[in-house]
Amino acid sequence: MTYLLALDQGTSSSRSIVFDRAGRVVTMAQREFPQIYPQPGWVEHDPRDLWTTQLATAREALKQANLRADQMAAVGITNQRETTVVWNRKTGEPIYNAIVWQDRRAEATCAELRERGMSDTVLQKTGLRIDAYFSGTKLKWILDNVAGARAQAERGELAFGTVDSWLIWQLTGGARHVTDVSNASRTMLFNVHTRQWDDELLALLNIPKSLMPEALPSSAHFGEMKDEWLGAPLEIGGVAGDQQSALFGQACFTAGMAKNTYGTGCFMLMHTGERFQISQNGLITTAAAQPPGPQQYALEGSVFIGGAVVQWLRDGLSAIESSSEVQSLAESVPDAGGVVLVPAFTGLGAPYWQPDTRGSITGLTRGTTMAHIARAALDSIAFQSAALLDAMSRDAVAAGGVPVSELRVDGGACVNDLLMQIQADLLGIPVVRPPRWARPTSPACTPGCSPDSTNSRSSGAPNALSTPRCRGNARLKKWRSGSTRCARPSRPEAAGGGARQWRDEQPHPPHHHLHRRRQHGQRHRRRPAPPGSSRQRTADRRTLGRTAHQARAAVPRRLTPRRRQRRAATFGSRGLGREAADLQGRCAG
Repeated sequence: MTYLLALDQGTSSSRSIVFDRAGRVVTMAQREFPQIYPQPGWVEHDPRDLWTTQLATAREALKQANLRADQMAAVGITNQRETTVVWNRKTGEPIYNAIVWQDRRAEATCAELRERGMSDTVLQKTGLRIDAYFSGTKLKWILDNVAGARAQAERGELAFGTVDSWLIWQLTGGARHVTDVSNASRTMLFNVHTRQWDDELLALLNIPKSLMPEALPSSAHFGEMKDEWLGAPLEIGGVAGDQQSALFGQACFTAGMAKNTYGTGCFMLMHTGERFQISQNGLITTAAAQPPGPQQYALEGSVFIGGAVVQWLRDGLSAIESSSEVQSLAESVPDAGGVVLVPAFTGLGAPYWQPDTRGSITGLTRGTTMAHIARAALDSIAFQSAALLDAMSRDAVAAGGVPVSELRVDGGACVNDLLMQIQADLLGIPVVRPPRWARPTSPACTPGCSPDSTNSRSSGAPNALSTPRCRGNARLKKWRSGSTRCARPSRPEAAGGGARQWRDEQPHPPHHHLHRRRQHGQRHRRRPAPPGSSRQRTADRRTLGRTAHQARAAVPRRLTPRRRQRRAATFGSRGLGREAADLQGRCAG
């Protein structure tokens, strides 16, 4: 038994990989599954698709390697985190689709918790910010909106889990309902200090404790896989959320080491050792993957849309036929031509945390082509990651450490040489890829080198070239400006009220210059027009007109007796007014 089978259940596909004793990849199988978008801001998966594609890839991987299940020493699981599944304990069937980590439907619940002043309580116990990104509010939504779900939960008939728990339940035939600390720490219900489900947080969201799985260390006995699935029983010996798993796999075992995963989103983690550190720069604190022993922590920044922007170019705009074509398309132009793309399709994550933001493309001209948009899409991935590293370095310095000096990367998008070079130029530090992610002709990415240069990691410290660094900072500043401009709700109901309420809640409501003066009790006075300007000439004409009208009105109109009699004969006393009627009476007398 000299092989290991790894099950990698991701956001857009399921993968199975066979490793030999030296850690080399023997074979890999992968299958995509459908994404479900019931309405804007909602993202779902069918839990059955997650299970069937994962099992199918495991069988394919063994078949491709010409290996049997009994030659595997154990099975390990890594998975998309926060995605929420609820199923019936007796039938094993899900009661609703899996609500994906990208889903924003629970934002109203999060806003209510923030208004109640619970942000600090949640932060101190879990290390997380109150956000619809995490599992707790998604679980509450299912219990509140699926018919009969809460009653079944109160009776103990339902089970909740992130994707790892769902897969383990299926693999063990319902014998084990467990998770690991790295996945549990992403629910907003798990106290990372006690390593237990927190009663106060469960009560806060009205979630019965009977729903929750048992939380184990990342390396533990999670159960035994039934022999009917692969032909032999296999022990499930390790489980970790995908990003904590990548931190461990990149050998970031000591405080200060950082990695970034370029997948559907981008997830940057920096190990902080046994120190639970609260970020002052918009990051969150999470439990790291670990064997039994003292708790290990990491600072994390999450970008909701990373490599998914390339999928959008492919599926949404039909700009490319496959994701691998984006590099050649983007390299066909020297830069983005002033185009700035902010892919806030599901809001902005760390360090901004603006859930109502929606995406934008600015800087379009008549000369803009799809190549410029593709280049801006790659830029957007690098810009968002650069903002994370900047926040992470500031936190490291505040804790008495040093800024991150090297970024280790992985994930499907890191095979893009152009993206990695843009990233290195923006950061000014080496971007280091494992050999399996680099193309055969790919250079190491260091600041200032072009993708076809001969620089390599062995060349020593990064080039201290000021030109790439300055250019990168200017571009990053421009992108941040673009992300700020689009940081407002996409529609009135996104702000929780009608159009008038939405307008009033904007940072600059209509006539905001008047609004500010009225707040301070000042009467608005329009700035005087410059002498000789058209506005001054118009004002002069209006003043003269008002003066002439007032002068005419101040002089009483006197009618001669003959004119008064003529008017009285034509219109009668009603057309003359009181004075004319009196005069008519006197004349008649």
